[in-house]
Amino acid sequence: MGDFFRDFFGAKNLHWQILVALVLAGIVAFFATTESNIFGVPLTDIFGFFGSLFVNALKMIVVPLILAAVVVGVANMAGGEAFGRIGAKTVGFYVLTGFIAIFTGLLLVNIFQPGNMNAEDAQELVASIETSDEQTDLENRISDVQKETGVDSTVGLVEIIKRAIPPNILVAASNERNLLAIIFFGAVFGFFMSRLKGDTRETMNNVWNGIYDVMINITMWIMRFAPIGVFALVSKVLIISGPEILGALGWFFLTVFLALVIHFFVWLPALLWFVGGINPVTYYGKIVKAQLTAFSTASSAATLPVTIKSAEDAGVSNRVKSFVLPLGATVNMDGTALYECVVVVFIAQIYAATTGTDFGIGQQLTVVLLALLTSIGVAGIPSASLVAIAIILPAVGLPAEWLAIILVTDRVLDMCRTSTNVTSDLCITALVASTEGEELPEIRKSGSEESAEAA
Repeated sequence: MGDFFRDFFGAKNLHWQILVALVLAGIVAFFATTESNIFGVPLTDIFGFFGSLFVNALKMIVVPLILAAVVVGVANMAGGEAFGRIGAKTVGFYVLTGFIAIFTGLLLVNIFQPGNMNAEDAQELVASIETSDEQTDLENRISDVQKETGVDSTVGLVEIIKRAIPPNILVAASNERNLLAIIFFGAVFGFFMSRLKGDTRETMNNVWNGIYDVMINITMWIMRFAPIGVFALVSKVLIISGPEILGALGWFFLTVFLALVIHFFVWLPALLWFVGGINPVTYYGKIVKAQLTAFSTASSAATLPVTIKSAEDAGVSNRVKSFVLPLGATVNMDGTALYECVVVVFIAQIYAATTGTDFGIGQQLTVVLLALLTSIGVAGIPSASLVAIAIILPAVGLPAEWLAIILVTDRVLDMCRTSTNVTSDLCITALVASTEGEELPEIRKSGSEESAEAA
C-alpha cells in the first residue's frame, strides 16, 4: 500500500492526481454553499486564495518562456523558407478548425433551439435580468476584461496587427496579455540571431536554450502543485455556480457543451488521424495535463507553459511548438468562436420569441464571420469572450444587454471552451509537425501499440 501511494503521488501520475482533485472539487461543491466558512472565513475566499497562487505562478513564467521559446524555435528553422512555410500552415489550420467549430455550434443551436420558447416565458426571462444584479455583473466583468487586456473593446484585425509591433518591447513584456508583441519581437530576434556567425551565434544559442530549459524546469516544479490549484479553482467555481446552471438555461448549457464535446472528441481527432497520421487517443494521453490545467484556470495564456511542456512530452520539435503554440494561445480560439456563435443565435431566438422578428440565414452567416474575427482578438483570460459577444450583438441588431441572460453559465462553460482552445492549439501543433516530416514515433498511428506498451 505504501508503494502504491508513493507511486501515485509521483510526478509521472500528475494527470491522475489532477483528475482526483476534480472529483474531490465536485464532492465539496455538492455539500458546500456560498455561505460555508471555516473559522469565519468564507470557503470560496480560501479556495480563491490558493487558486490565485497557482494561476499567478503560471502567469509569472509566461513572458520569459514565450520569448525564449520563440527565439530558439525561429533560430532553429532552416532559413526564411521554413519560417514562412510553417507560418502559412499554422494560420491555415487555425482558420480551418475555427470555421469547423463555429459551424458545429451553429448547427446544434439550430437543431436544439434552446431559445425557442413561448412569448410569456421569454419575456419573463428578459425581465428577470433587467430587474436583477445581472446587468451590473455583466458591466463589471466586461470592465475587468478591458482593464486586464488594456484595450477598450475587442479589437479588429488592423488593430491586432498594430499591437503586434510594440513601440517599447520592455513595456510589452511587462504585460503578459500582449503576447503578440512578444511573439513578434522573439521571431525577429531569433531570425537575425540565426544570421550570426561563429562563436557569437553559438554563445547566443546557448544562452537562449539555457533560458528555455530553466523555464521548462520551473514549469515542471509549479505543476507539482497543480492538484491543489485545480481543486481550489474548480471548487470555487462550482460552489458559486450551483445547480442553477441547469435550470432555465439547461438547454443552452447542454447545447454549448455538446458542441464543444463534438469538436473536442470528433473533429480534432479526425484531423489528427486522417491529416496527420497521428493516433488521437495516444496524443490526448500525452497532453491531458494541459487540457486539465486549461479547464481549471480558464486561461489559455496561463496554461501556455504547461501546453509547451505537453507538446515536448509528445515529441514535437522545439522549432514547431515554440512558434505554433504561443501564436495559438493568442489567436486560435475554437471553443470561444463556437461559444460566441451559439450565444448570439440563442439570444436571437429569445428576441424572436418576444418580438416575432426572425433571425435569418444571412444574419447567422454574418455571425459566423464575426465570431471568427472577434475570437482572434479575444485575450486568453477568463470571460474575455463576453466583450466580443457584446460587440457582435448590436452588429446584428440584437440588444447587447441581453448578454446578461447567460452569465450564470458562463464560468463553467468558459472552463470547457478554454480546454477546447488549448486542445486545438496542441492538435494543430502536431499536424504542422507531421506535415513538416517529423517522425513523432510515440504518437503515430503505426507506433501506437508500441507507445502504449512503453507507457
